[in-house]
Amino acid sequence: MRLVFAGTPEFAARALEALIAAGHDIPLVLTQPDRPAGRGMKLRMSPVKEVALAHGLAVAQPDSLKTAEARQAIVEAAPEVMVVAAYGLILPQAALDIPRLGCVNIHASLLPRWRGAAPIQRAIEAGDAETGITLMQMDKGLDTGAMLSRHPLPIAPDDNAASLHDKLAALGAAAIVQLLPDLAAARATPQDDGQACYAAKIGKDEARLDWTRSAAILERRIRAFNPFPGANALLDDEAIKIWQARPVAGRGQPGEVLAVTPQGITVACGEGALDLTEIQKAGGKRLPVAAFLAGHPVSAGQRLN
Repeated sequence: MRLVFAGTPEFAARALEALIAAGHDIPLVLTQPDRPAGRGMKLRMSPVKEVALAHGLAVAQPDSLKTAEARQAIVEAAPEVMVVAAYGLILPQAALDIPRLGCVNIHASLLPRWRGAAPIQRAIEAGDAETGITLMQMDKGLDTGAMLSRHPLPIAPDDNAASLHDKLAALGAAAIVQLLPDLAAARATPQDDGQACYAAKIGKDEARLDWTRSAAILERRIRAFNPFPGANALLDDEAIKIWQARPVAGRGQPGEVLAVTPQGITVACGEGALDLTEIQKAGGKRLPVAAFLAGHPVSAGQRLN
């Protein structure tokens, strides 16, 4: 098919690579403008732009698609369909109307559950047993369009946001390649708005662990916030990030260190306890707990806040 692709992060780049490999004609790729990143805050192109340029595809990086001038490149590309994946810009109705077969979005949840910006993290945080990919016909709402296909994926007990992202990126890439040849005949199913919930963008202010919560809840938050923003706490007023932990039996004042072994630092929670197994000191490296303890001794009775 002749298509325009719109996306920005690695999740979208995987889909673009699959569409290129499948032989689709892609006269235009849309992605977000280059942004400052890294310690030197140098301008960095998006993963989607890197893939597009590596394959000699034309790239446009508008700040918005609200004006006719900004949409002109899409009009000139004359696509049958636009494929959208984590683009990061709102597509106005005038943009949605350009492709003959509309715009298809690759969304990383089983809609209508987890509409919004952070479906992968919110599914882990909520303790969902499964998530998946939904391909939907885009409309002017936020992930409200009719569903073209749904592809479930179990959430493993040790999945974090990074590992689940990679699984879903591969699943989304395969799903869109499978759908496109039959898109014109595909039947769209409206979403049940009564079953919808919203996956709000992850904020750094959510990353501080509240030790009055249960160990099960905190363990899910640690996985959901790995790699960004990283769950954190204060150990005797020193900031640490906690990357891996496991719920264990234990009772004490929330935040109290109950035991310290090379296998884990056991911390009391509102219900149960957590064994912290991978920790990072501010400015340091992520370390298994035994290596962390070698340079940062911790004793039972200390407190995490």
